[in-house]
Amino acid sequence: MSHSRRYYGQYCGLASALDIIGERWTLLIVRELLLGPKRYGELLAALPGVGTNLLADRLKFLVENGVLTKPASRDQGYALTEIGQQLRDPVLKLAHWGMGFLGQPGEDLEVRPHWGFLAVQAMIDQERAGDVDEAYEFHVDDVVFHIHVVDGQAKALEGFYEGEAAMIARTDAYTFVEIGAKRLTPFEALASGRLSMTGDVESIMRCSVLLGLAAGMSTA
Repeated sequence: MSHSRRYYGQYCGLASALDIIGERWTLLIVRELLLGPKRYGELLAALPGVGTNLLADRLKFLVENGVLTKPASRDQGYALTEIGQQLRDPVLKLAHWGMGFLGQPGEDLEVRPHWGFLAVQAMIDQERAGDVDEAYEFHVDDVVFHIHVVDGQAKALEGFYEGEAAMIARTDAYTFVEIGAKRLTPFEALASGRLSMTGDVESIMRCSVLLGLAAGMSTA
């Protein structure tokens, strides 16, 4: 099935970028693949609302333009090329910017735990990474990821931290996104039982500062 595409016809870098990634669903496909390669069926399941023909069309276009690699077999998934990986920082910044426009989560809005991993990457402020080497672990529904701070640099990684995390936070995906959008403070989430945190107070505060969530936290 063929789909007409926008073409801005402007000799401008932004217009040229939008010619490639400006179509509906395209950046959400990139979002999913920033978390790792995915097969067609996995992408279809991760993008509720996208039609199968539309997804196939978008994938074909991104492969043709060198943003994605096509799976060599059914066991392999679509993956971002080196050019596609260059979208990581712009997408994370756009995701962080978009959090300011999130309203009240409704029953008609999908949320997936693994999106929390992308959200926490978008929330990290490297300028606020402290000089203490430690790790903060997050359990968002059934997904686990962690932030490891080493030599003043913070990196978000999938899975459990191999050592002993200085802080462990447990919550659900809706609550995590609401906290990231600053619709809910960590203190409010703690008080309502939607969030639990273990670890020493100083580590919790350092993590909160790193993620721009220090407001509403108490060291008492």
